[in-house]
Amino acid sequence: MATLTDVKARSITSESGILPHGGVTGLALHPSNTKGSGKWVLRFVSPITQKRRNAGLGSYPEVSIAQAAKAAIEMRSQIEQGIDPLEEKAKIAKVSKAPTFQEASKLLHAELLPSWKNDKHGQQWINTLEQYVFPIIGKLLLDQIQPRHIADTLRPIWLEIPETAGRVKQRIHAVMAWAWAHEYCPSNPVDVVQYLLPPQPSKSVRTKHQPAMPWADIPLFIKTHLRNGNKYDVTRPMLEFLILTAARSGEVREMTWSEVNFQEETWIVPAERMKAKLLHRVPLSKRAIEILRSQQGFHEELVFPSPRKQKELSDMVLTSFLRRVKAKSDTPGRFATAHGFRSSFRDWCSEQGYARDLAERSLAHTVQNKVEAAYHRTDLLEQRRSLLETWSHFCTSRNQQIV
Repeated sequence: MATLTDVKARSITSESGILPHGGVTGLALHPSNTKGSGKWVLRFVSPITQKRRNAGLGSYPEVSIAQAAKAAIEMRSQIEQGIDPLEEKAKIAKVSKAPTFQEASKLLHAELLPSWKNDKHGQQWINTLEQYVFPIIGKLLLDQIQPRHIADTLRPIWLEIPETAGRVKQRIHAVMAWAWAHEYCPSNPVDVVQYLLPPQPSKSVRTKHQPAMPWADIPLFIKTHLRNGNKYDVTRPMLEFLILTAARSGEVREMTWSEVNFQEETWIVPAERMKAKLLHRVPLSKRAIEILRSQQGFHEELVFPSPRKQKELSDMVLTSFLRRVKAKSDTPGRFATAHGFRSSFRDWCSEQGYARDLAERSLAHTVQNKVEAAYHRTDLLEQRRSLLETWSHFCTSRNQQIV
């Protein structure tokens, strides 16, 4: 049989039927709906199952007669060696296919988990990816991810919550480094993402200028926005508790019932959960105790659990709430942040004439002067109790009729 020519192939129609290649057994051009186009098919008997099979080799004229013949000859060679070319192709595709970012993250998380000091650290690692990354690039294959995808993921939190953005970036980088090591991608796109994002303010600037609500506005804010939720609403009581205790968001979100001593009206935050890695005792005001009592019965371990997932709330919950209610701040164009209420408390302390040391200890700030620190043997618990009770009374001063 003569080998198929381009002249004959270009004239193929559904009426002319299938055109055998002539030079390779089983290879033929099957017509499509358009004249002069078709699909290459190699028919063969599988050396494994002994069943007849059809292998597609592409479309004509995109795949030329010579290219189709070359591919078919390679397949025929595999068949002679006892290899089913379709089965082999499926195996290669299964091995070489890059996983999605979400799949890779969970694989890496499982590998890293034994190296972390506690399970909570490992859970936080994957939680941040689930919250900020998976909804945007979780379903993308690793070899599809470009720097612009990373930038789009980080941009919503890049300036608003830079510390969290930095941690998220590090974790994305770890996943993509794992992908590069496994040859799923040619490079790590996180390495150049900084060129697609605006510069973040320095840490010193962020510390000094965290958008904070003016302390004089806090009583009205609590009355207007924090006392009108239903009994299953966790965000509002959690934010009010955070304000009254001048605590950090993470300390409140991760708070457990085992840390609360109702008899002594004290919250004891363990060292491993504190920024300075030192145990911190927080005196609880009467209103803070009321909030805790209202939370009893919702979770065996966590004081402020996620209502739906029954686990620790993310740090974005408070940020989203403050944006939604357009919480006033001292920074033009930005809303108040949860961390900013610590600044509000500190300003209030200064305005009311409280000693610097008392205010700083209420914020769990460490004494920077090493000589001075050596002589501090008390955490001034009772003095701080009086301070926080007065702060609580001020914050709720416009809420006496609110229940």
